[in-house]
Amino acid sequence: MNLRVLVVEDDPEIRALVQSSLTVEGFTVQTAVSLSEASALIRHDLPDILVLDLGLPDGDGLSLVQDVRKTHALPILIVSARHQETQKIRALDAGADDYLVKPFSVGELLERISVALRHRGTALAAAVTTHTLDDLQIDLTSRLVTVQGQTVHLTPTEFNLLARLVRSAGRVVTHRQLLSDVWGAEYTEHTHYLRLYMGQLRAKIERDPAEPRHLLTETGVGYRLATG
Repeated sequence: MNLRVLVVEDDPEIRALVQSSLTVEGFTVQTAVSLSEASALIRHDLPDILVLDLGLPDGDGLSLVQDVRKTHALPILIVSARHQETQKIRALDAGADDYLVKPFSVGELLERISVALRHRGTALAAAVTTHTLDDLQIDLTSRLVTVQGQTVHLTPTEFNLLARLVRSAGRVVTHRQLLSDVWGAEYTEHTHYLRLYMGQLRAKIERDPAEPRHLLTETGVGYRLATG
């Protein structure tokens, strides 16, 4: 099951961290930076879970919790710098499933999401975390990539791109999907980013980057991580 998460967060660093972490774990992630943008996305395509900051540029996130709860039962996880007990109680009373105080670890966020989904009757399937073919070994959990037993050092963006392909190993992932999942929805037309980083990945992983064995091009469509 490919669960969809809407992350509503106006801090670009936190938003990017949450998006990349959840994408690595196999979620399909959309992001919004305001209440109005989040409301429009929810009306257009209801997510499976909502991760929501409270302090947003156009209002308090609690109002979105209340609006969503009028018609939907999806899990809502609050992530906020507000640590007062009264704030937590207000959020939970409004209909939030859980409340996570910033700063938080990625592991804690994933655990809270798993619990919230389970309480709402959705089991979180185990994510694909490893890939092995020939001399290439990838372990997403430990963020370790090796070729012929030697550790390959990847930048965070290179790793996130490779992780997205691991999640769909054997299947083509379109240019737009990769750009949206790794860089964000606002980058879906920036295909030069993809070409640049795919070239860097091939240079680090492939024996012959000009004749790739692992990172395959589906001409005019996207890329695929080979499985055999």
